[in-house]
Amino acid sequence: MNTYKYPTREEWQQLLKRPAKEASQLNAIVGDVLAEVRRNGDAALKAYEEKFDHVCLDALAVTTAEMEEAESLVDDELKAAIELAHRNIHTFHASQQHVSREVEVTQGVTCWQKSVAIERVGLYIPGGTAPLFSTVLMLATPAKIAGCREIVLCTPPMRDGRVHPAILVAARVAGVSRIFKLGGVQAIGAMAYGTESVPKVDKIFGPGNQYVMCAKQQVSLTDVAIDMPAGPSEVAVVADATCNPAFVAADLLSQAEHGLDSQSILFTDSMEVAQAVSEEVARQLALLPRREIAAASLEHSKTIVLHDIREAFDICNEYAPEHLILAMDSALEQADRVVNAGSVFLGHYSCESAGDYASGTNHTLPTSGYARAYSGVNLDSFCRKITFQHLTPEGVRSIGRAVELMAEAEQLDAHRRAMTVRLESIQ
Repeated sequence: MNTYKYPTREEWQQLLKRPAKEASQLNAIVGDVLAEVRRNGDAALKAYEEKFDHVCLDALAVTTAEMEEAESLVDDELKAAIELAHRNIHTFHASQQHVSREVEVTQGVTCWQKSVAIERVGLYIPGGTAPLFSTVLMLATPAKIAGCREIVLCTPPMRDGRVHPAILVAARVAGVSRIFKLGGVQAIGAMAYGTESVPKVDKIFGPGNQYVMCAKQQVSLTDVAIDMPAGPSEVAVVADATCNPAFVAADLLSQAEHGLDSQSILFTDSMEVAQAVSEEVARQLALLPRREIAAASLEHSKTIVLHDIREAFDICNEYAPEHLILAMDSALEQADRVVNAGSVFLGHYSCESAGDYASGTNHTLPTSGYARAYSGVNLDSFCRKITFQHLTPEGVRSIGRAVELMAEAEQLDAHRRAMTVRLESIQ
């Protein structure tokens, strides 16, 4: 990790830039695959599975027999962990359920809001270097609580044509309706357009590599909603002299091992902390099975030393990290300083891994600075809010003239007349 000492505020914007990629070629490649899926449906999906995932598939859907086999392949201890995580995720997301309340805004005018589940949602679950069965729980659990009628899941198969058994067990626990052996851009296209086997969905959720993210953004322009724009995963740690450098280093590395383009940033007001964490990162990195991936990620990760902890929070809010860890004794007291972040982990024992798996909060979060404007996935992500209003004759009298005047001022005479005929009818 490169270390930057006491940068001026004028230097912050340049210092906080994420790693950038050339997008034009990526967009062209993704666009071609999506167009082929739209034209040729299942035939295109099978051809791309053979090309990209190196597997020949007779059928795309996971069968009941495959689900039953997966149950026997996952050991009881891991099943128990999956079920514990599911309970916590369910408890937290169930607490977010909308309570409808009628409000009489003025005499004779009553308004209310109803939460309605999205009918059919699609979940994309990566299965490449790390099969993310935890993401199945994070997405399917709130979808089920919301009442989505159909939950469709796509995930790339392994070389033997099967889906990783832990993904299938998590899907069963969380209540997924249908599962398809599809990865990459072709999976996004299948859910966006629908094919002979895969139903078209109303909204697509889930992480993925740059090709998957690009595909989600392209299909969202005309065909389907998506959870949020996203880029590579990231973590920021704000640490003071009370931190445990070994804990901080472990947190930075847990993010770095996600992928070559992940980013980890340490903000601190202590050169001693910066040095101690650097030494711990080097020591722990050597022990990791995925050390080559983590090392590549660390090349564009940073340690930034600030004058004081207030300045550390200011620059962190500028960065707007996906994950934010406050590694300090006063984390609970300092939490209100956080303005821009996807999910926050308070104190020495709240590692990012807890939220990634089993604390109950959602790990599908805004990246690339989108935490300034987007929330992470939550129960509302799977719902729509429909508003209702009811006017009595008294309500028409209450707001009728105001409506007429405003419509006239906007030169929309038909709008005005829709109210005028009602006013005249109750004279």
